Amino acid sequence: MPNTKPRDVQILPIATDTTVMRSRSWARLRFEIEYALAKGTTANSYLIQADKIALIDPPGETFTQIYLDALQKRIDVTAIDYVILGHINPNRAATLKALLEIAPQITFVCSNPGAINLRGALENPDLPIIVMRGEETLDLGKGHNLQFIPTPNPRYADELCTYDPQTEILYTDKLFGAHICGDQVLDEGWEIINEDRRYYYDCLMAPHARQVETALEKLADFPARLYATGHGPLVRYGLIELTKAYRQWSQQQTSADLTVALIYASAYGNTATLAQAIARGITKAGVAVESINCEFTEPEEVRAAVEKSAGFVMGSPTLGGHAPTPVQTALGIVLSTATNNKLAGVFGSFGWSGEAVDLIESRLKDAGYRFGFDTIRVKFKPDDATLQLCEEAGTDFAQALKKAKKVRSQSVPATNVEQAVGRIVGSLCVLTAKQEDRASAMLASWVAQASFNPPGLTIAVAKERAVEPLTHSGNEFILNILKEGNHIGLMKHFLKPFGPGEDRFAGVATQESTNGSPILADALAYLECKVQHRMESGDHWLVYATVENGKVLNQDGVTAVHHRKSATHY
Repeated sequence: MPNTKPRDVQILPIATDTTVMRSRSWARLRFEIEYALAKGTTANSYLIQADKIALIDPPGETFTQIYLDALQKRIDVTAIDYVILGHINPNRAATLKALLEIAPQITFVCSNPGAINLRGALENPDLPIIVMRGEETLDLGKGHNLQFIPTPNPRYADELCTYDPQTEILYTDKLFGAHICGDQVLDEGWEIINEDRRYYYDCLMAPHARQVETALEKLADFPARLYATGHGPLVRYGLIELTKAYRQWSQQQTSADLTVALIYASAYGNTATLAQAIARGITKAGVAVESINCEFTEPEEVRAAVEKSAGFVMGSPTLGGHAPTPVQTALGIVLSTATNNKLAGVFGSFGWSGEAVDLIESRLKDAGYRFGFDTIRVKFKPDDATLQLCEEAGTDFAQALKKAKKVRSQSVPATNVEQAVGRIVGSLCVLTAKQEDRASAMLASWVAQASFNPPGLTIAVAKERAVEPLTHSGNEFILNILKEGNHIGLMKHFLKPFGPGEDRFAGVATQESTNGSPILADALAYLECKVQHRMESGDHWLVYATVENGKVLNQDGVTAVHHRKSATHY
């Protein structure tokens, strides 16, 4: 059931003269891939009350009214001197406009790209703005002499972190966050939210791993005792471990054997959202992404990324019946740089006709490029089903690259170790899951009972599986155990390749379980399960789930078992 708890603002002092204002929603706010775990979110804003008053990162329009109400109860808003912005997007503009109406004396503080975005978002070329390029400071008095660190990436070219040496707080905006909502302000017991932080990183940061590494190098010069994040719990107790994890996760991306150049521009954020979902699908399959927002990238950077990539994907909005000029320039670079044996992909969003997507697709087809997925055209804002399609398209693209690279030789026998490990047998099952408009399934044989009380099991889920996003902590699924002698049809059905977004259950007899996931009518038995924990295990996630309900559908049947001769494949 959806959470009906009302949105509110949680206010708490966190250091000398410093307060956090956490605008909270227990529901998912928008259709973006990083919100897919549906655990709610907090939009964290900060107030520094020294000789001068600074407000850091007011929230987006979802929280505008409750935030301003809470702020006005806390301080005299007309006394605010500065509003510091880690990044600017159209969603935040509504709150900033409302603030200006109350306090027109405010001076904004942001990066140079942020100043351009801010003037456009507020439709005011004469806004009072202090641009921070990394050398300047802002003295609020009482020792709060703020320093600024530009940490741009292709998605957030205007990203700016702020450091207060008085309190040793580093305001990190998008870095180190997580989309979860609760009463806990700091990250005590931080291990229990590792999964949420990793998912947030994989969705938002992994496509920009090179820029994340650069940001981490810059931030290392600022000794912080607290990361004041833009979303989720503030990072204090797990600060060292999370910083190390970001380095490790980024290193995994930048050292990958295969890289995809993801080139796009986005007028209203919709094309960027599609790019993010495609990137998530590519990176989860073990292929790195070099994300390139061609509006903020020099042509030589585009050329270098395309040259070193194994494939490329291009996305564009349609503006006035055309692709934006930066996209057309990037397309020219791709056509002159990428050999046509590189895999290609095209996507885009539009309001009416989508000519830009058609242009890119036709130019690439005429040049002889192969496509890793069918061109994705999205009208207006993408929904959950569209983002699932994009993620699956990205995974298919990555798997096609890996397949082309892999050298297969039937004449090379499996090693003794591979043969021995392959003798581990498992029952043949089909995992089925549904969450709102998203449904998926997979054939599974790496299943084992893990506990008596509560009854629990473990199941290994490959990272690139389409069903993987539905197997996070808190998710529910059905484990359908197949019957020997009646399993071949179901096994063949769920082993066949499905296109992105294709219905996995077409032609299969099912009924709905109490948790909403499909039960296969021809199964021997089924178990209704709820995920409790996940552990990263090489190229798989090891999922521990408790069994909430279950039933044997055929008392005379015997469980189908999967026998292998080698541990190198299922």
